[in-house]
Amino acid sequence: MRLAKILERAGLDGSGAADADVTGFAIDHRKVAPGTVFGAFQGASVNGEDFIAAAVRSGAVAVVARPEARVEGALHIADDTPRRAFARAAAQFFTPVPQQVVAVTGTNGKTSTVEMTRQIWRMCGERAASIGTLGVTTPEGSTSTGLTTPDIVTFLSNMTGLAREGVSHVAYEASSHGLSQYRNEGLPVAAGAFTNFSRDHLDYHGTMGEYFEAKMRLVDEVVSGGGSIVVWADDPKSGEVIERAGRRGLTVFSVGEKGEDIALLRREATQLGQELTIRHGGTERSFRLPLIGAYQVANALTAAGLALATGSDAAQVFDATARLQPVRGRLERAAITQAGAPAYVDYAHTPDALEAAIAALRPHTSGRLIVVFGAGGDRDEGKRGPMGKVACENADVVIVTDDNPRGEDPAAIRAAILADAPDAREIAGRREAIAAALAEAGPQDIVLIAGKGHETGQIVGSGEAMRVLPFEDVEVARECAAVQESQ
Repeated sequence: MRLAKILERAGLDGSGAADADVTGFAIDHRKVAPGTVFGAFQGASVNGEDFIAAAVRSGAVAVVARPEARVEGALHIADDTPRRAFARAAAQFFTPVPQQVVAVTGTNGKTSTVEMTRQIWRMCGERAASIGTLGVTTPEGSTSTGLTTPDIVTFLSNMTGLAREGVSHVAYEASSHGLSQYRNEGLPVAAGAFTNFSRDHLDYHGTMGEYFEAKMRLVDEVVSGGGSIVVWADDPKSGEVIERAGRRGLTVFSVGEKGEDIALLRREATQLGQELTIRHGGTERSFRLPLIGAYQVANALTAAGLALATGSDAAQVFDATARLQPVRGRLERAAITQAGAPAYVDYAHTPDALEAAIAALRPHTSGRLIVVFGAGGDRDEGKRGPMGKVACENADVVIVTDDNPRGEDPAAIRAAILADAPDAREIAGRREAIAAALAEAGPQDIVLIAGKGHETGQIVGSGEAMRVLPFEDVEVARECAAVQESQ
């Protein structure tokens, strides 16, 4: 595709553009080849503008950068927001894209909601995929990307690849980082979803206000004009989300006990799931959701809302919702101890998410709830004490252990948690902590292993000294349970 045509379609200034043939887009100068459009952005630790000359030497025909950046030997596409301009241009190059694309934002529940949306679409007969923390999940399987929201080039090329494979429906996670860095822009987004809002990522965003504004780019800019927004109406921030959607003229689809489009009328916990009664379109429906936990209901009904908002048949959608499978690392039952206590693994790594996970499991036990968790290093330090407080206030037995310490002293991280968790027990090694929790659990108890969820490694050190040690909570829990049985 010609450079001038790409810029014209993207609404960017193409004056002075040579009749160059564009062969690709890159934000890493090492991936530039003749005909590439290079994006030079300022980052937290690396300034892409330092590599403009190298990109031009490798054959870049244009460079998207700030107006004050120095570009010689290639067209300078100058923009005060170069990440956004680059995304809009790249979106003209990466075609085709799937016919129906939806995006999910919120502090918790994004991964489960996009995966459940994919499952519902699939059971409704669509070729569907999801993109997010678990990677790219297609009808044929999944591939890890290592990021909740991949970079814009990877994101758009994945979308084009999926479309060429015949995938027509895609749900993706719109993280606050991805939204603020314009990593998921340009293509038509038929519907968005808002799950909830609570403290997280303040090490990056600085304030709760800035964090919320980053998420609201989904409503304010990313969802296509005339599109829909599905809102979990029981969150305190839902009213503001609905108001902003209304200002843009988006169709609001509200879900939850306060929801108008899918109203949750009744929820009753059972041993292996929950009995739900909902109202949609004036009709009451009752069905069993084969997942435990109140927030799993929120995720499932939000996913159902996205399917309905994109044209799926209601009877098929709710039939599919009753057949949803657990999402990896999200209240995933990992093992049953020799005493008969189930152990669940969950990704909860914020005070709000940890409280929700404990609350989700509480109705399913007549005994004690035993919680194992830690906190990540080089991340929001302010959430550590509140996590300890939440755990001690809501669980019966609390074991504080290591998570991903990264470049921090693990003992210091544990101490910050324990400062507000005086009744908790400290066991440094995560495997040892999990083994201790499983050994202590009686037949009426439940064990929750929180913080790492689907992750398959433990990050120790930073920079060149960083190592990722093999560690998966589900597998470790199973191994510990097996050792108990053999003794």
